[in-house]
Amino acid sequence: MNLVRWRTPGFDPGQELERLQNEINHLFDLDYNDRSMGLFDRATSPAIDVAEQNDHFIVYCDLPGVDQKDVDVSIASNVLTIKGEKKMSERGEKAKIFRKEEWAGSFQRTLSLPKSVDPDRIQAEMADGVLRIQLPKREEVKPRQISVNVS
Repeated sequence: MNLVRWRTPGFDPGQELERLQNEINHLFDLDYNDRSMGLFDRATSPAIDVAEQNDHFIVYCDLPGVDQKDVDVSIASNVLTIKGEKKMSERGEKAKIFRKEEWAGSFQRTLSLPKSVDPDRIQAEMADGVLRIQLPKREEVKPRQISVNVS
């Protein structure tokens, strides 16, 4: 006896193809709905947060387990690039791994910067597995307080 899937009267082949694509993406953990990734970014890239303050932007990049010497930060044509490599941590030769969620390998993150950033005064520091990049704004775009004299 064979089991045959029953088709409903409103069968839509386009909807079935979309369902199949979603199942394949789920199978391989492919999520193409994330539009925030840069052109060269990978799914296993470190997380980035960007905050704006009055006189500068701050980029926070989570890099747990990455040595400072393995990180390269560069800027060209108003594009900030963070490149590096995370090496696999040693678990012992005879250890049986039952579940592995840690990622390792090379990574690259790119961010387009606004024209208000002054590239000559950028500073970067790394502490406790977090890379902190301070991007100062140009003097002409900083908000200024103007006093008003009453006469």
